[in-house]
Amino acid sequence: MRYSTLLSLLATFTAGALASDVIDLTGGTFKSEVNGEDLALVEFFAPWCGHCKNLAPHYEEAATELKSKLGVKLAKVDCTEEAELCKEFGVNGYPTLKVFRNGVPTDYAGPRKADGIISYMVKQSLPAVSEVTPSSHDEFIKQDKVVLVAYGDESHPVPAAFAEYANSARDTYLFGQYLDSSLPSIPESPSLPAIVLYKQFDEGHNVLSTSEVSSLTADSLAEFIKSNSMPLVDEISPENFGDYAERGLPIAYVFAEPDDTATREQFIEEIKPIVKEFKDKVSFVTIDAVRFVDHGKGLALPGEDWPAFVIQELAEQSKYPLDTKFSAKNVEAHLRAYVDGKLSPKIKSEPIPKTQDQPVYHLTADGWDALFGDDSKDVFAEFFAPWCGHCKKLAPVWEELGEKYQNSKNVVIAQMDATLNDIPPTAPFKVAGFPTLKFRPAGSSDFEDYMGGRTLEDLIEFVEANKKSEGPLSTEEAVEERSDEDSAVAGEEEEVVEHDEL
Repeated sequence: MRYSTLLSLLATFTAGALASDVIDLTGGTFKSEVNGEDLALVEFFAPWCGHCKNLAPHYEEAATELKSKLGVKLAKVDCTEEAELCKEFGVNGYPTLKVFRNGVPTDYAGPRKADGIISYMVKQSLPAVSEVTPSSHDEFIKQDKVVLVAYGDESHPVPAAFAEYANSARDTYLFGQYLDSSLPSIPESPSLPAIVLYKQFDEGHNVLSTSEVSSLTADSLAEFIKSNSMPLVDEISPENFGDYAERGLPIAYVFAEPDDTATREQFIEEIKPIVKEFKDKVSFVTIDAVRFVDHGKGLALPGEDWPAFVIQELAEQSKYPLDTKFSAKNVEAHLRAYVDGKLSPKIKSEPIPKTQDQPVYHLTADGWDALFGDDSKDVFAEFFAPWCGHCKKLAPVWEELGEKYQNSKNVVIAQMDATLNDIPPTAPFKVAGFPTLKFRPAGSSDFEDYMGGRTLEDLIEFVEANKKSEGPLSTEEAVEERSDEDSAVAGEEEEVVEHDEL
C-alpha cells in the first residue's frame, strides 16, 4: 500500500473516531445554531476544569441519543476562547449548563450523567402533561423511571390539580393524561378518574385511591409522589444524593463492603417490612463502605467494622449510629427507637486536652462549653478539615495569629478539626465549608462570620476592631512583623464541601 494512501485512510479513520454529536459554538455561530431551535442544551466549559472533563463522555453519549431520538441539539462553548459570550449568559463557574427555548435560556437543573441528561431533556421536550393514546400508552409508561398517568373521560374529568402540579414538577417527573373510552389495563382497576404512578423498581406501580383523587390537591399529589417515587432500598452515591436531600427525610444508611452482595441482599429482605412501615419517615439506603469510608467516619462510625448502620438528619447535621451488633433485629429496634424520639444524637469529639498551653486553643466538641461558656473573652475560631487546601495555606498564619495573642488574658485564638468533632446542637450555626472562621465577642452569645482577607494583617485588624475585652494589641507592631507568606492566602475563597463526599 502506498504511503499517501495509508495516510489518507488514517486521516479518515481518525476523523470518524473523533466525530462528535456535540456542536462547538462560537460568538459567530451561537445565534444561528441555537436561537431557531425549539429546544437545545448548551454547556459552558473550560478545558482545564476537572468537572467538565468528567461530564464530557456523558454529554457526548446524551448528545448522540437525543439527536437520534428527538432531534434535540447539545452544544458547548469554550469560555477560555469565548469569554464575551459566556459573560453575556452570566457564566461564573464551570461547567454551566443552560436549556434554550427559541434562544431564551433557563438554568439546567438535572443530573450530570448520560441517562439523567437524556431523561431531563425528554421531559423538557414534552408539554407539562402529555396526551396519551391507546397506541402510545404502553410505551409512554416506560419512558422514565417514574411516570404519572391520569385516566378520565367526559363524565369523569381529570382533576385540575394534576396539571397544576405537573407544571411545577415537569423537570422531575413525566406526566400524561389518558382520555379515551377504551381504557388500557390499569393496575388494580380503580374507578375513574384515576391516577397511577408507574415506576421501574419495587412493585412497579402505585395507585391513588378513588377517594383521594376526588379530593386531589397539588399538595396531596406531591405527597403521594414523594412517598412512592423512590425505591424502598437503593444504593446512594454522589449521583443520587441530591434526590434524597431534596426529599427532606432522615437517611438510614447500611454501610457494607461492595463485594459482600449476598449478606447485603439477605439483610434487605429481612428488613423490608420495617422499611415499608417507615418509608414516609426515613429514607433507607445502602452505601459502599470502602469508597465512602470517610463519610462513615463523619457519621461517627468506626470505619473498620462492616456492615454498620447509622441514621443521619441532614438539616440538623446530627447522627444516630447503631452501637450494638449489626443485625436485622437490632436495626429494627434502632429505627423504632429513633422514630419514637427515644434516641439522642451522637456527638463526635476528640478528647479534651489536659492543658491548653499552645498559641492556638485546641477546641473539641466536649470542650465547647468550657470555652464559649466564659463570655468574658473574645474568641476567634477556625473550623477546618485536614485535607482542605485552603486550610493548609491558612495554618501557618493562624498559628502566628495565636502567637500574637498568646499572652492576652481576654482574646482566644481557637481551632477545631471539624472532621473529628461535631458542632454541638447548642451552637447557633452549622459548618458547611472549610475553613469557616467565626468570631464571638466578649459579653455576647452571637457568632460573627469572618469574610475578609486571610493575611496576618487582615486577621489582626479584624480582632482589634471587633473585640470587646480590654488589653489592646498594637496593630502597627504586628503588621511590621508580617511575613511574606501571609499575603499568599489573601482573597482565597472557601472550599465548600456538602455532606462529606456525597
